[in-house]
Amino acid sequence: MKKVAILTDSTCCLPQDLLEKYDISLVPLMILYEGKSYRDGIDMSPGEVYKIMRRRKNLPSTSVPSAGDFLNAYRQLSQKAESILCITLTGLQSKTFDTALLAKEMAKEKIPSTAIEVIDSRAVAGALGFIVLEAARIASRDGELAQAIEAARSMMDKVNFLAMLDTLFYLARTGRIGRAAAWAGSLLNMKPIVEHSPAIGETTPLSRPSTRPKAIKRMLEVMTQRAGESRVHAIVHHADELEEGGKLKAEIGERFNCAELHLTEFTPVMGVHAGPGLLAISFYAD
Repeated sequence: MKKVAILTDSTCCLPQDLLEKYDISLVPLMILYEGKSYRDGIDMSPGEVYKIMRRRKNLPSTSVPSAGDFLNAYRQLSQKAESILCITLTGLQSKTFDTALLAKEMAKEKIPSTAIEVIDSRAVAGALGFIVLEAARIASRDGELAQAIEAARSMMDKVNFLAMLDTLFYLARTGRIGRAAAWAGSLLNMKPIVEHSPAIGETTPLSRPSTRPKAIKRMLEVMTQRAGESRVHAIVHHADELEEGGKLKAEIGERFNCAELHLTEFTPVMGVHAGPGLLAISFYAD
């Protein structure tokens, strides 16, 4: 039996091969569309979600998993691990953390012999993914629960998330716009860049270039400033922009000394808020 099982939610944007390699379990968030619920990344493909969203009519919304969903995950993991570390996306923009905590209380009666800890990463997307991955690497080496928690918390100080949006329409519509709200009425032909830092826990405005090439250039400049000459761990995300995502990944590979470099689709449940056309980079430097 493993000492620690790692659980997170579907917004982590980690590649499937890493989820499998490090035995990371996911609880999916929900996409709500035309009266039905779809599990993020399972019941509806990213392509389907973004096709719907490009119409800008009858748009989907999202919902957090139930406490029962987390409790079921805890029960399953208790069969193969002595303890469970659950790491969720930022609690300032989602109730997922609160739900996971509620399930932890419920689990005290159902699986009292299994220690469960729940951490609010204060991060999103691949930044959350890197926090989860660091804890999972400790767990894969038979580390203790306290060591996995320490690894996750230390990574929270390192991770960065930058995103170029095709429009602020979707963020403004769903209320996830945060401090970028001041831009919402003026960005007619711009490609705004936002960032999300665990130190703040919210989405904040960074820059407002006029074109996609300028926005990509600016994101790479910021990445260079923050990474310096250090080795870089990076995940490129795209929302229905596979070709552009591939180009950005290649450019990062050429510019930086990459310890690891991945390309993933931006999970649909986050894409409902950010919109199609997004290109994003999650990274940290050694």
